[in-house]
Amino acid sequence: MAHAIRFAKTGGPEVLEWQEVAVGKPGPGQVRIRHTAVGLNYIDTYHRSGLYPLPLPSGLGSEAAGIVEEVGPGVDGLKPGDRVAYAGGPLGAYSEERIMPADRLVPIPAGITDQQAAAMMLKGMTAWYLIRRTHPVQRGETILIHAAAGGVGLIVCQWAKHLGATVIGTVGSDEKAELVKKNGCDHPIVYRREDFVAKVAELTAGRKLPVVYDSVGKDTFYKSLDCLAPLGLMVSFGQSSGAIGPVDIGILAAKGSLFLTRPTLNTYTAAREDLLTAARELFAVVESGAVKITINQTYPLREAARAHRDLEGRRTTGQTVLTV
Repeated sequence: MAHAIRFAKTGGPEVLEWQEVAVGKPGPGQVRIRHTAVGLNYIDTYHRSGLYPLPLPSGLGSEAAGIVEEVGPGVDGLKPGDRVAYAGGPLGAYSEERIMPADRLVPIPAGITDQQAAAMMLKGMTAWYLIRRTHPVQRGETILIHAAAGGVGLIVCQWAKHLGATVIGTVGSDEKAELVKKNGCDHPIVYRREDFVAKVAELTAGRKLPVVYDSVGKDTFYKSLDCLAPLGLMVSFGQSSGAIGPVDIGILAAKGSLFLTRPTLNTYTAAREDLLTAARELFAVVESGAVKITINQTYPLREAARAHRDLEGRRTTGQTVLTV
């Protein structure tokens, strides 16, 4: 029997349980995959805590890499032994083996390791849609990314710098400031002692920014609006500090006819063509060396609860992988 992390009630990391699970055979359009590495993402804590409600009991996790073990009827382009990765689709990546829809899997290039693929798929394709689709970053622009030392943040810093942007990033400590400076962030702001709104105004000589990428939520939302130039875009793609709550959209007019979007990776990669484009462009910048995927922490899959405690306690940086 294979094992998986599951939970029957919402709550803290202690609700996560290591259980035996039956995997079964793949049906039409499906593949059975044996995981080698599983990505850890902040959204996993939202599912576990109940912030994003799920039918219970439930599996957890949306990103992993592994080996195709068996393909179901009607599956073309994949065969047993192929290395594949995914982000999105049905939850349940925190598992040794599982059944996945074949159209959600992408082949892993030879130059990418399984751990890199597991660490980069969700966070890297999120970075892709943020800076290549939601607001295509242009050479010469200045942008702000919150939580710059996180998994998405480090990739955004590197990729945006590669595209010719000047990158401002907020971080929680001097140690994280040094980390992001090594990863393309021109101007780290330690938010615990610096007012990032004032710093943005200083760095831009009062012109402010065309875009802010904000995954923090409640603690930064309204101050982020104050960093935007007229007609600027507020990209709210997470809420690690809590839900923003109701917003009077009149504030967007008052602050300069601003735009606001709440995008998701699932929407941007719903079509297989878009999924393959995202993965191809992501793999290309990693293989070129423009974006480096460094695994800063690993935990055995069965110790997922400890990984969640460290993630929520802001004791992790960059990419974290659960090993199988």
